[in-house]
Amino acid sequence: MNRRLRWSLLCMLGLLNACATTQAPPTLYDELGGQAGIEALVETMLSRIADDERIVDKFARVNIVMLNARLVQKFCHVADGPCPDTAKSMKQAHAHLAIREGDFNALVEDLNWAMDQRKIPRRTQNRLLARLAAMHGEIVNH
Repeated sequence: MNRRLRWSLLCMLGLLNACATTQAPPTLYDELGGQAGIEALVETMLSRIADDERIVDKFARVNIVMLNARLVQKFCHVADGPCPDTAKSMKQAHAHLAIREGDFNALVEDLNWAMDQRKIPRRTQNRLLARLAAMHGEIVNH
């Protein structure tokens, strides 16, 4: 085989190999910083809620350690991470809490604040919020 043909074939193989190993775009889970990033986000959000007079009373009888674990698991699952969703339905989990629209909005504001504190890019914030917003009807007691 002449040199020019051999060189052309090697270049083509190199280009094909580069195309074959293109990485998939990062998941929302990755954009949130994986497990450690989600844990930090939930911790920051719960800290903010503890100081939020609008909704702190909703958490008075809640086991915060358990809530932390469940929120981490839920955020991980919603963000396409490796966590299974083994919790009760959102409707079951929130039915006894008499959550109103204002309570829900206050929590979302606290989550937004926490994401800003963690320096999560706005695009990533919007992706997470869009997925969580789908649960609104199951959480708010109309």
